[in-house]
Amino acid sequence: MSNKMWGGRFGEGPDRIMEEINASIGFDQRLFAQDIRGSKAHCTMLAEKGIISKADADQIIEGLDKVLAEIEAGEFAFSRELEDIHMNVESRLTELVGAAAGRLHTARSRNDQVATDFKLYVRDTLDHLDGQLKDFQLALLEKAEAHADAIMPGFTHLQTAQPVTFGHHCLAYVEMAARDRGRMQDARKRLNLNPLGSAALAGTSFTIDREMTAKALGFDGPTRNSLDAVSDRDFVLEALSAASIAAMHLSRLAEEIVIWSTPGFDFIRLPDSFTTGSSIMPQKRNPDAAELIRAKSGRVIGALTSLLVVMKGLPLAYSKDMQEDKEAAFDALDALSLSLAAMTGMVRTLTINAPAMKAAASRGFSTATDLADWLVRELNLPFRQAHHVTGSLVAKAEAKGCDLDGLTLEEMQAVEQGITKDVYSVLGVENSVASRTSFGGTAPDNVRQMAAFWRKELGQS
Repeated sequence: MSNKMWGGRFGEGPDRIMEEINASIGFDQRLFAQDIRGSKAHCTMLAEKGIISKADADQIIEGLDKVLAEIEAGEFAFSRELEDIHMNVESRLTELVGAAAGRLHTARSRNDQVATDFKLYVRDTLDHLDGQLKDFQLALLEKAEAHADAIMPGFTHLQTAQPVTFGHHCLAYVEMAARDRGRMQDARKRLNLNPLGSAALAGTSFTIDREMTAKALGFDGPTRNSLDAVSDRDFVLEALSAASIAAMHLSRLAEEIVIWSTPGFDFIRLPDSFTTGSSIMPQKRNPDAAELIRAKSGRVIGALTSLLVVMKGLPLAYSKDMQEDKEAAFDALDALSLSLAAMTGMVRTLTINAPAMKAAASRGFSTATDLADWLVRELNLPFRQAHHVTGSLVAKAEAKGCDLDGLTLEEMQAVEQGITKDVYSVLGVENSVASRTSFGGTAPDNVRQMAAFWRKELGQS
């Protein structure tokens, strides 16, 4: 049976394999709310411009409301024969209101229709993700405020570098999330032009009012070029790019949570709600939520790569290849949303082992830089010489099996005779973190001040 939506051009129905490869209703049905919203705005504009009658417009809008209610209630029967969400809605609308439904598609194409629907969906999703990122920031902020004084080792190359505070570490991810939000807000701003009215690729001869539909749908205005409007998927690529960076940030924190929760570190403990056991080893507490967040970043990044490959060779304007823009994007944005929810939950509920963190910070010669700085300040040594002296003292302490503060004054003076007993004041981790008072540094007072800044930025002060 031929697809009646195609009209008279095709006499035969699609082959089963063609139907299988062509249909998108299995995934694009989630655009139903955006599709119906766009159709209602288009219909209202057509009636306002006298292109269709008010009576027909009233029937169409009433019918669209019924279709929306059916879908939301789970009572709508989606058909693969009708290919996509647009034809499924239009077919049901025809059943409900009759011939008037056929007037709805005046002055538009599925090309500008799907571009509009997808923009609305991506815009809604970016708003949702922005809210989730803010909640993630607040969870980190709570931990930063609670543990502004908690000392832990800071790492470079995953080797002990200098002491920092756990609060400072949490605020690093607050900064990352702020940049993620900025990228998503930028992407939202750039996408917010309305493709509807561009029709198939060349615009329309009907005297439509594109400013009216843009305003009705919350866009800043209409797109300026019909060819670009129907073939543009930059808005999806930008959203996926921002999502990929955000997922990468979550993956980095997830990796740290995995490491910190191991017995070898014992820095944190996750609650039972975010861990799992082993089918054979009864002692295990596996950080599965963190591991899955770490893995899901690959799905998000993969979706970006996939769509770049789809788009890279397409001439203007629309090609059916672009149907492949949705499934991976839906999956990626869902994965990021789920990852944000899980990570926020973990951050809020994890507990820290402050003694273990501080003990680890006290190992690995983490105050070596403080010693070098003291030699520069107090003995006026050039930094490179101070660096060399400190390296010699580290080697001496390592051979003795102690940390730097375990060396006697005489042992230190054997390397640099100008060293005095005052040097011990900089060798404790508490003194080290307290001294890092430069803007952006890890000193506890800095952490509290920056936490207060973020409280205000996030509207929580």
